[in-house]
Amino acid sequence: MSGRITTGLDVGTTKVFSVIAELHDGGGLTVLGVGEEPCEGVDRGLIVGLDAAAHAVSASMKQAERMAGVSSKGVVAGISGDHVRSLNSTGVIGVSRKDKVVGPEDVDRVLEAARAVAIPGDRELLHVLPRAFTVDDQREIQDPIGMTGVRLEAEVHMVTVQTTAMQNLLRAIERARVRVDSLILQPLAAAEAVLGADEKGLGVVLLDIGGGTTDIAVFEGGSVRHTAATAYGGRAISHDISVGLRTPLEHAERLKVASGRALAEGMGGVDVVEVMGVGGRESQETPLRQLVDIIEARAEEILELARTEVERVVDVESLGGGVVLTGGGSRLPDIDRLAERVFGMPSRLGSSEGVSGVSDLAFDPRLSVAIGLLQFAPSEGGRASTGVLGRVSRPVREWFRTNFLS
Repeated sequence: MSGRITTGLDVGTTKVFSVIAELHDGGGLTVLGVGEEPCEGVDRGLIVGLDAAAHAVSASMKQAERMAGVSSKGVVAGISGDHVRSLNSTGVIGVSRKDKVVGPEDVDRVLEAARAVAIPGDRELLHVLPRAFTVDDQREIQDPIGMTGVRLEAEVHMVTVQTTAMQNLLRAIERARVRVDSLILQPLAAAEAVLGADEKGLGVVLLDIGGGTTDIAVFEGGSVRHTAATAYGGRAISHDISVGLRTPLEHAERLKVASGRALAEGMGGVDVVEVMGVGGRESQETPLRQLVDIIEARAEEILELARTEVERVVDVESLGGGVVLTGGGSRLPDIDRLAERVFGMPSRLGSSEGVSGVSDLAFDPRLSVAIGLLQFAPSEGGRASTGVLGRVSRPVREWFRTNFLS
């Protein structure tokens, strides 16, 4: 193997996914192994059972290692949940060099100035993401290094997470005897896997519909504008089916996967599904339309909540790239058509790009986060390949090493 081997770890509400891949120097990656394990120790992005979560992480990693034929030395892990908060900030400095040419040290200083905002003591700063720079009166500069000016300004997007949520996630992974090299916000990872540069430039909404949450990332002008999460995902749909059709939750999930769709439009009333009874009661035939009506109502609510969150920061109609859906919830047939109706803009299903590997697993939308995390893998020198993400996530890695590896 000529490239670097690394692992992405997505600890979700219903499943833990591990992806071991070879990263090529010229770009792209080859998936070598995939692990998938049900998880009962996570609820809406929060660890609620350390041992259960650790078991799922360990089992998922072992599956991926067996398939890949290699052992994983460390992982890039994702974090999400409705505890995530984001804000935009600006920083301004004077260019330090006598010749007034902006250097890397000036970029570091202006980013430090931008991040100098009050953060509650119960929260951890995870990312500081540059959106654009201004040199004197010249705005919307992506890379100011080498330009001449007196005044340098940076617009940044900052992401914070609940400290205890972060610590419990790291503890669960450590119990599985897995080393965390970086911790990355999951919708940023999913965006890295499924969004194109043209979509980011035009402005786009990414929705990663997981089991317990729907993660949101909004891009505008090529950079991230907003990140958030809502506390509803695919499991809420299964719960509604379970209550509405009076059937066990596990059977409701199977019904959703086997026969469900997000739109009842155009359906007749002839087709039926067999619904398992509760408490030993006999199964009954139920109109398929009734199942789909339940699914559509909850799926529409999930998308409307996402739209409300996006509208807090940007005019939806100004985003020319539309909506891109990924995650396990995006596998629901017609979910893209429903998203078009709710957002009033084009929608598509997103899967990982620039990826090759084992059968079709690499293109499963449930793996978008894990594959996207691989793009942020630390280089051999120890800094994340994306630069800024590596610098700002370093305190997280240091916290982990101080508490577990010393």
